[in-house]
Formats: sequence, structure tokens, C-alpha cells
Amino acid sequence: MNTEILGVILQIVLMVALAYPLGKYIAKVYKGQKTWSDFMKPIERLIFKVCGINPTEEMNWKQFLKALLILNAFWFVWGMVLLVTQHWLPLNPDGNGPQTPDQAFNTCISFMVNCNLQHYSGESGLTYFTQLFVIMLFQFITAATGMAAMAGIMKSISVKTTKTIGNFWNFLVLSSTRILLPLSLIVGFILIIEGTPMGFDGKMEVTTLEGQEQMVSQGPAAAIVPIKQLGTNGGGYFGVNSSHPLENPSYLTNMVECWSILIIPMAMVFALGFYSKRKKLAYSIFGVMLFAYLAGVGINVYQEMNGNPRIDELGIAQDGGAMEGKEVRLGAAATALWSITTTVTSNGSVNGMHDSTMPLSGLMEMLNMQINTWFGGVGVGWMNYYTFIIIAVFISGLMVGRTPEFLGKKVEAREMKIATVVALLHPFVILVGTALSTYLFAHHPDFVASEGGWLNNPGFHGLSEQLYEFTSCAANNGSGFEGLGDNTYFWNYACGWVLILSRFIPIIGQVAIAGLLAQKKFIPESAGTLKTDTVTFAVMTFAVIFIVAALSFFPVHALSTIAEHFSL
Repeated sequence: MNTEILGVILQIVLMVALAYPLGKYIAKVYKGQKTWSDFMKPIERLIFKVCGINPTEEMNWKQFLKALLILNAFWFVWGMVLLVTQHWLPLNPDGNGPQTPDQAFNTCISFMVNCNLQHYSGESGLTYFTQLFVIMLFQFITAATGMAAMAGIMKSISVKTTKTIGNFWNFLVLSSTRILLPLSLIVGFILIIEGTPMGFDGKMEVTTLEGQEQMVSQGPAAAIVPIKQLGTNGGGYFGVNSSHPLENPSYLTNMVECWSILIIPMAMVFALGFYSKRKKLAYSIFGVMLFAYLAGVGINVYQEMNGNPRIDELGIAQDGGAMEGKEVRLGAAATALWSITTTVTSNGSVNGMHDSTMPLSGLMEMLNMQINTWFGGVGVGWMNYYTFIIIAVFISGLMVGRTPEFLGKKVEAREMKIATVVALLHPFVILVGTALSTYLFAHHPDFVASEGGWLNNPGFHGLSEQLYEFTSCAANNGSGFEGLGDNTYFWNYACGWVLILSRFIPIIGQVAIAGLLAQKKFIPESAGTLKTDTVTFAVMTFAVIFIVAALSFFPVHALSTIAEHFSL
């Protein structure tokens, strides 16, 4: 068997095998049970004492959300101030300048909502200070925020009736100290051993094989790369992200970084089963997500390893597959696997340029983000799936003539309205944003020209580039079809607002649904109860997700990725 295929299989097996014990550990952490990481308790107590927080104080869902939103508002102001003044701050040996207000707005919003969309190049657009105290800090906080939100939902569904869903601050700190930090240290040590830089020296001068002098950026990359992967953040320390030989030096680091993207999202599904004592439900959800993930991997690996038919027509051998935009040291299969792994989550890091992947690969990358429920970001991925469970339960209840119930709680009009708004918001902001940008491109060329022209590839692919940008923003992903010139007033502000709406409205809605259901009277299961942990219901949920999420985008894909595929 091709060694590239073996590498793909090995990475997937490692993800699934290690996700189960990690999920069990995460459930214990959130339940407050004894674990090997209890030595962190003194540090956690110090954090709570300094911040004036009582971690045992229970919150209802409104108090929980209030704490979440206040935290994010504070860090937004923090990030804006540092980014526009970074040229005056320490740890700037390369003399990088400040970000403009519109770029700082986009950067700050993007990292605050766990998207990490970058309209700048990492090594020149930031200083070491802002890399650490804005980017890396946000990558811990935003990942922990999503995990805390899911912990609150898990607590709400694990008890029969309750008015509280735990303490947001406690879940936030535990997510950072017990889960994200230990895993980041392990991955960081591997990266340092393999050659990822970790220091504060400025650019080093090297002599290339051609005998030319070249300046190469360094810095504390090994401290930032692990949390960018583990927290499904994805923001590249270097401009070309994990295709950079210092950010991703070897095939081993490529495997570790790719593994890091999915390990926590996978584990959180198992954690749900252990926390709520509903393992069959967790297995059912995991099975649907894994099926969709493997289907995407199969399609993209096939597309990228078989090359481009246009190049075949020229009589040029493509033994390595479609290698445009890919690293030769990694290969087409590893890039194809990464492209699916990073888009079924809200990670967005890349080890090859998605703009150069085959049209059907681009279709799969966008569909993963447009569906936005296959594993997803840490915590929030399962929460998106939870929205569709509520819709599927409601539809199934209507089909069999019973009051819809989920885990012993009646799903009524209020929960359905919230779930519907959350489900339809995603395609709405993507399609409206894409329609606006294409309208401006077609009917106001002077405005577009004043911003640099936007597109390097008009036609089918140009539409794909604009669609991908709004899709990536709405899915909190952050990757892009880089033929789009996006560091402009329009794209910075348009994407910024999509990021805000697509992060906070779903979280508010999902936590609200969990809180409302938790308050309702528990109804014991009977012979007529719709079971949600069966294969039948799993298929029903998959069908609802596909119909609502995927088919919303078929018309625009018919004009972009699908049209481009048939034009080859």
C-alpha cells in the first residue's frame, strides 16, 4: 500500500484511539473527580482568589452567558489597544509596525471568537509581544470559553431537573489548566526537539543554496503552535502557516499537529457520554461525525493524489499527485487529510494552500464548514450538533404523532424557535455576505479597484474565493482561498461582523436551549419514547443536517466549485 495512504490511516487511528481515554479524563475534570492533574489545584485556587471568584457558586444559564460575554468584551478592548500600539511595546527586535484600526478590529475579533482569520502575515504583522499577549493568550481563552460552554450544557443534561448549569469561571479555568496547558506542553516539547524555534532573537541571516543572503524570522513559535492546533485556533505564527518548515519541520511534527487539531473535539463527544452517563448517545453522535469525516478524507485524498487532468493533457507526469501549493516533503495525501481535518473543526490551519486544491476538494473543504457540525471547534462543535438534535427530535415527534422529547425533557415551541434561528443564521450570513461582495465586484468595479482589485482569479474560482472567505468566517475557521486580497476596509469590517454574529448568537442560543430544557420536569422513558441513542435516530439527524445545512449551499456551489470541476 502507498506509504502516503498508510500515513493517513495511522493518523486517523491515533486520533480515534486516544480520544476515548482523553474524553473520560475530561469528564472527570469537569465533574470535579480525582485525576492525576490535581497538583494544579493550588494554582487554580490562587487564580480564583486573585480574581475574587467563588468557583463553587452555581449559575443559571443567563448568569453563565453574562460572564462569558463580559469576558470576551474585556479581551476585545485589551487586544485592540495592544495591536495598534505594538510598535511601542517590548519584544519587537524586527521593528514591526502597528496594525491599522480596521486590521486590528478584524484581527482582534477573529482571535476573540476562536476563528483566527488572518488578514496579515504572522512574522511581519505582529511583534513577539503581541504574538504572546494577544494571539497566544486569546487562543487559550477562546478555546477554554467554548469548552466551558459545552461543560455547562453537559451538566444541564446530566441531571433530571435543575435551574443551574455550573460555574462558567470554574469550567474556564479547568479547561485551561487541566486540558489545554498539559497537552500544549507535550506537543511543544516535540516541536522543539524537531526544530521549531523557541526564543526571542530577531531575524537571522542565512545563505541559501544559490548563495544568496536571506533573512529568516524566528521567535517563540514552539510556544504558540501547540495551542493553535489543540484549541482549534489555527492562526499561523508564520504567514504560510504549517506549510512553513520552521512551524512544521518534519513529517513527525506534521502528524502531531494534524492529530492535535481533532483530538479534543473527538474527546469532547466521548466526554459527553461519560459526564451524562449516556455512552450510547455519545457513540451514536461520534459515529455520524466520524462517517462524515472519513467520507471527506476519502474524497480529498483521491482528488489530490490523482492530479490535475489539465496537466495530464500536457503530458506532464504527476506521480506525486496535484502538487501545486503543496510541500514536497509532506505530499499530496498528508495535505488532503489536513484540509479535511482543519475544516471539520474550526481550526483553519493549513499545511498547503487550499486555493490550489482541486475543485471537488475545495467543495468538501467548504461543505465541512458550511455544515459546521462534524466535530467542530473544541466544545462548540458538539453544541452545533446539539442544535440539529433538537430539530431532529421535533421533526421525528411530529412524524410519529408524539410530543417531542430529548433526554426526558419536552422540546416545545420556544426551544424550536431558538434552534431554527441558530441553524439558519449560518447559511444566511454566508450567502448574504457572498452576494454583497459579488454585487460590488460586478457593479462597482471602481470601489473594488480602489481596494486593490480583490480577486486574482475571476470566474468560477473567483466566486469560490469570496464564498470561502465568508464561509470560513461564519464557521470560526480562519483558513482561506488566498487568491483573495482580503486586507481591505470591506473585507476587514464585513468579515468582522460575520465573525461576531456567527460566534455569539449560536452560543447564546445553544446555552439558552440547554438552560430552558434543564428547568423542565423530567419525564421518565416509556414504550412510546423516541430513543435518541439509536442508529435510526443517528441517520435521521444526519439527514436533517444534510437537508438544512448542505442543500442551502448547492446553488452557489453549482456556480463555483462544481462548475470549475466540469470545466477542467
